[in-house]
Amino acid sequence: MLNRSKLAAVGLLAAVFVAGGLAGWGGHEAADHDGPGGGGGSRRGPEKMIAYLSHELKLSDAQRDSVRAIFARHRPETDSLWAQVRPRFDSIKARIRGEIDAQLTPAQRGRHEQLIKEAEHHRNEAQAAGGGGGTNA
Repeated sequence: MLNRSKLAAVGLLAAVFVAGGLAGWGGHEAADHDGPGGGGGSRRGPEKMIAYLSHELKLSDAQRDSVRAIFARHRPETDSLWAQVRPRFDSIKARIRGEIDAQLTPAQRGRHEQLIKEAEHHRNEAQAAGGGGGTNA
């Protein structure tokens, strides 16, 4: 049986894995506006994932409703976990951005900052519209 600290470590690892997967998926979706769900609309989070799974797995209406209910049932858990992990994630993201900037020319750094601001703006719009939103590097 796992002791409490090992269980916490496994939980954190799982959270980081899920957050990383969602971040990667969100970045992929942002880059591929013609991907699943069509047209790169403002839907993010569970609805975008449901559309993606529906497309890739050819889900029936009943299956789609079940998947939607699963996301809704686990939303409080994921929100709570993300609230705990978010500060550390933001710190790592800032370090990554700094390391990337160190590799860029001044012009590239300016464009990188512009890309980050645009991605944050899109994420904030999606959150205001009730969606989730990914992360940006």
